[in-house]
This record gives sequence, C-alpha cells and structure tokens, in this order.
Amino acid sequence: MARNKYPEMTVEKILDVAQHLFLEKGYDNTTIQDIVDHLDGLSKGAVYHHFKSKEEIMDAVSDRMFSSNNPFEKVRNRTDLNGLQKLREVIRLNQSDEDQTSMTIQSIPLKRNPRLLVEIIESNRRILTPYYKELLEEGNKDGSIHTEYTKEIAELIPLLTSLWLLPSVFPSDKEGMKNKFRFLGDMLEKMGVPLMDASVCALIDEFFEKVPEEK
Repeated sequence: MARNKYPEMTVEKILDVAQHLFLEKGYDNTTIQDIVDHLDGLSKGAVYHHFKSKEEIMDAVSDRMFSSNNPFEKVRNRTDLNGLQKLREVIRLNQSDEDQTSMTIQSIPLKRNPRLLVEIIESNRRILTPYYKELLEEGNKDGSIHTEYTKEIAELIPLLTSLWLLPSVFPSDKEGMKNKFRFLGDMLEKMGVPLMDASVCALIDEFFEKVPEEK
C-alpha cells in the first residue's frame, strides 16, 4: 500500500470535515462514519491512524480554532489598552466567536473522559498560562493590576475555567455555575485583579444561558 506523502494534509482534511459537521449537526449527532463519508475516499482506518477517538478529533478541532482566532494575539500589541483592559478584551473576543463558543459548549460533556481531561489541562498549562502571565505582568507594570501572584493566577484561571466550572466534573445547575464565576471574580479582585466588571459578567451570564442542563 502506498504511503501517504502528505499526512498533515490528511489531518487538516479530517479536521475541516469534522469542524463543519460538529457545527452543523452537533457533536453528539456526528459519528466517525459521518466524518468518513465526507472525506472523498479516505477510509475509517485512515481517520483512526491519526485520531484514536471522536473526542480526540474534537480536542484537535478546538485547538485549531483557538490558534486561528487567538484573542490573546489580537490584543497583544494594542497600545490603547492597559493590561487589565486587555484581559477583559480577551474574554469579550472569545465570547464573540460564535463557532468557538458553540464548540466549547459541545465539548463540556467530554470532560468525563479522564485521558482527554488530562490533555486539556496540560494544553491549558502550556498555551494559556503564558498568555495570562504576560498580561498580568503588563497590568502590574502599567498600574491597572496590583498582585504579587502573577504566576499563580496565570495557572489558576485556565485550571478553574477548564475544570471547576464544568458541571460534568463538578455538578451544578446554571445558577450555580454563575455563582462560581462571581466567586472567581471576587477572589481575583481580592488578589488585585479586578477582572469581572459589568460587561464581562454580562458576557459570562449570556454564555451560561446557552449551556444545556446536565441530564
């Protein structure tokens, strides 16, 4: 059998099809076979050669969507915003990305998968923590933030938002999730990072209204 000379193209093709189907039909209503059926002759074996499961495909789709529309990179060089304002703008940009928001909501039940959960936590530590740390340090320098815990907060925010706030990991109804976010805002403010202003809280409330109740 001939070897695939361009495996990266195969991966991108799989992710293109999967992203389209996840957004059109929903993750739960999309099967591996659905993805294969839209791959113009690629076999199910070819898909499993690159991805062990549908959950792994979802994780890769989400990572790619973040990389192609990274809110941290969009605010990094803006001179009209201080460090704190950049952090708030990151949240606004992320929430305004409807495709990314849809994928985040659909991926919530996947956190029941221990292996995938570990991968998500590691990905957050490797990718998101440095971005948060950079903006927290910038805020300390320009006076919009006053904290001694830039490293700790940069590690804590991705961890809490990818684990503690998810009802599939820590069961909670919508009001409970909103309350956790208010708690997170109060905690950050006491640490010198008043991230949750009225506009951010409104965005978070809007997001949680879109999250389906856990069955």
